[in-house]
Amino acid sequence: MDLLSQYGLFLAKIITVVLAIGAVALLIVGLTHKKRQRGELRITNLSEQYKEMQEEVSVALLDDRQQKLWHKAQKKKHKLEAKAAKAREKQGDDTPLTKPRVWVLDFKGSMDAGEVNGLREEVTAVLAAVKSDDQVVLRLESPGGVVHGYGLAASQLQRLRDKKIPLTVAVDKVAASGGYMMACVADNIVAAPFSIVGSIGVVAQIPNFNRFLKSKDIDIELHTAGQYKRTLTLLGENTEEGREKFRESLNETHYLFKDFVKQMRPSLDIEQVATGEHWYGVQALEKGLVDSVGTSDDLILSLMEGREVISLRYTQRKKLLDRLTGSAAESADRLLLRWWQRGQKPLL
Repeated sequence: MDLLSQYGLFLAKIITVVLAIGAVALLIVGLTHKKRQRGELRITNLSEQYKEMQEEVSVALLDDRQQKLWHKAQKKKHKLEAKAAKAREKQGDDTPLTKPRVWVLDFKGSMDAGEVNGLREEVTAVLAAVKSDDQVVLRLESPGGVVHGYGLAASQLQRLRDKKIPLTVAVDKVAASGGYMMACVADNIVAAPFSIVGSIGVVAQIPNFNRFLKSKDIDIELHTAGQYKRTLTLLGENTEEGREKFRESLNETHYLFKDFVKQMRPSLDIEQVATGEHWYGVQALEKGLVDSVGTSDDLILSLMEGREVISLRYTQRKKLLDRLTGSAAESADRLLLRWWQRGQKPLL
């Protein structure tokens, strides 16, 4: 029995040492990785992808003899293109033949609009490479979220508008509240027939546990400097004055929201659509919230004629620790953040 207990103690020491060494190694690797942590831009030529898909389907429908003739014609075509390129090079014209580009960005927004970091990088990349005839298409999906997050996202799109770069927002599913704040920056909004659009309003809710705590003889002390530093609280006793100030803040935010939409789309009857209601795509067209009804797929296909369509996406590399342990801690942080934001900050 004594031998077993000694062995168990020895084993526990070994495990403790191994875990300690592993933790230190992970920390060192994590810190090293953090220093060189940076995302990357992924560029995909959608025109080439679509062309390859077309060819693949077309060839698959041919019989063996027709396929041989098709491949022979393709070889001849490539030779002629190479010959023409060499001829231009001999004449001193080595400038590649470029078409106007359509830059396709994607934004699938969460409540805290954390995706705005990637959008910032994508917009910066477009501005660095854009030519005079280029344009941008943003495939947008968002039900809205915190005011400051979606305000920043709209400001990133405003950078394109300020540079006179044509911007089209395509809404296949939902662009509501903060999502619509982003969409209205565009020169043109295309919405799928049953997509959800609008919800120009502001909402905030907060649970209050004060009566429950009082019933348990638990006192809560809240000290602030500034009359309205905290208007409503989770645990303290809320006052009518605090409630009134909270409602006043919501109304101010709503006014700013309406004013922004009106600036972006002057033809809108803002009082009619800024009721917090949402509409489906076909109804939103009647209200003037969107400019046409259709899907992002049809929009992009229509733009391929005579243009080069490029998808641009910024992806953040995951830290080593995140890859090993998963995103449980991140999910918990987001949950806590959402509860805090719902109580302290209005949502669009």
